[in-house]
Amino acid sequence: MEVHETSGGAADGASADARSRVLTVPNLLSAARLVGVPVFLWLILSPVFDGPNRDGWALAVLALSGVSDWLDGRLARRWNQVSELGRLLDPAADRLYILATLVGLTWRDIIPWWMVALLLARDLMLLIGVWRLNRAGWAPPQVNFLGKAATFCLMYAFPLLLLSDGTGWVSSLAAIFGWAFAGWGSALYWWAGMLYVVQVRRLLTAGTTAD
Repeated sequence: MEVHETSGGAADGASADARSRVLTVPNLLSAARLVGVPVFLWLILSPVFDGPNRDGWALAVLALSGVSDWLDGRLARRWNQVSELGRLLDPAADRLYILATLVGLTWRDIIPWWMVALLLARDLMLLIGVWRLNRAGWAPPQVNFLGKAATFCLMYAFPLLLLSDGTGWVSSLAAIFGWAFAGWGSALYWWAGMLYVVQVRRLLTAGTTAD
């Protein structure tokens, strides 16, 4: 694999130093989101184990996760604190929240198992792609806009579907909009995944050609 060097002196050195930093505000926000995953799962599964209904707290944790997801990316760009660790933590937190929500909602019979299988199959495909890139010496491609849009839709769908587990007109409206967001999010999730596969193939082909 051929490595291309660019000139730029101190500017390039500063940029590389920024990318390698660990203790940054965006990274701390992403780490806090990861810590919130088991808390969220415990809250959403409380009724399953004969505990009190803590859906309100679960929704609050999910909302805070969404705010921090937006904030860490904005601060990373604004303060020039984009880092390699942040590029790993941010999508990892998104995936874990989606997985935790899928587990919780499926366990409570709010969503069907086939939807879980559909989304997890896509993530498995991406994991294989990351593994192949790692073996070839490439870093994972950045999350594309469609991937962010898909995550946005799903992160709206899941709280709405959680709210639909009740009675009354609020639950009925939550079910309608929740399933709409779930459908759009799943479609975009797979579309983004296919674009990721195309990126992986191009990088692997470029690496083979360079060798």
